[in-house]
Amino acid sequence: MAKILMKWGGGLITDKSKLMTPDIEKMKHLSQMVRDLSDLGHSIIIVHGAGSFGHMKAKKWRLKEGKIESIEDSQFDAVCEVRKDMLRLNGLVRSELESFDLKTESHPPSDWANGTGPEFTGSISEFMSQEKGLIKTTFGDVVDCEKPKEFGILSGDDIMVRFSKEIEDITHAIFLLGDAEGLLSSPPGNSDSKLISLWKSGSVLTGDHDSRIDVTGGIKLKVSSAEKISEFLSDVWMIDGRKPDRVIELIEEGSTIGTKIVNEA
Repeated sequence: MAKILMKWGGGLITDKSKLMTPDIEKMKHLSQMVRDLSDLGHSIIIVHGAGSFGHMKAKKWRLKEGKIESIEDSQFDAVCEVRKDMLRLNGLVRSELESFDLKTESHPPSDWANGTGPEFTGSISEFMSQEKGLIKTTFGDVVDCEKPKEFGILSGDDIMVRFSKEIEDITHAIFLLGDAEGLLSSPPGNSDSKLISLWKSGSVLTGDHDSRIDVTGGIKLKVSSAEKISEFLSDVWMIDGRKPDRVIELIEEGSTIGTKIVNEA
C-alpha cells in the first residue's frame, strides 16, 4: 500500500484574486479522491496552501520579511489575523473530507514549527505514525522565528520537503496544481506552453509566478522543493488538481498525465 504525501495548492482550493474565497467544489472533488484512496487501503497526509486566505495580507504587511519596526504593531495584528484565516481554511478542507466520512486531524504549524525554509525546526512526531483511515492535515502558515525576525512565512512546499525526508515509508510526494496539467514549458495561458512530462533535477525553468500575490515563490519554489524531494523519493509528481482521478491512476497504475520529477544523480 502507498503512503502518500499530498500538497493541495492554494491556487487550487481558493480563488487567489479574491480575499478569503474558497473553492468548495474543488475541495469536494479532492475529498472524494482521498476517500477512494483510503478505501483502497492507502494512507494520506495532506499539506495545503494558503491562497487568498494568507497571501494577500502577508504581502500587504510584508510578513515574509519578519518584524519591521516602522509597522511592527500592524504586522503583529496581521500575524494573528492570518493564523485565524488559515485555521478557517483548514476547517473548510477538513469539513469536506469529513463529509465523505473521513476522520481528520489538524496540526497548525504555528503550534509546532519554528523558522522558515525546508530546514525549519520543530517536532513532526505527530505525523510519524498514522491510525488507519485517519487523514492528518497541515498547511502553510505564519510561524515564530528567532529574533530579530520574530515571525515569517513557512511555505507548505517547504513542509513537503521535510516530511518527505523524515517521515518513514512515504512512497509518493504529489503537488496538485490549480492551473495546469503539470509543469509547463512556459506560464499557463501562453499559446506555446506544453506539458513537461519528465523534469530532470537541475534543469532550468522559464517563466515566472505572480509576485503581486504570491509571497512564497510560486512554481519556482515548487520545482525546487520537488527536486529536493526527488533526492530520496522516486515518485515525485506535479499533477492537475482539477482532475483528481489522475492521482488514483498514478497510485494504482504507476503513471498518469502530469510531470514526474527525477534526480539524475
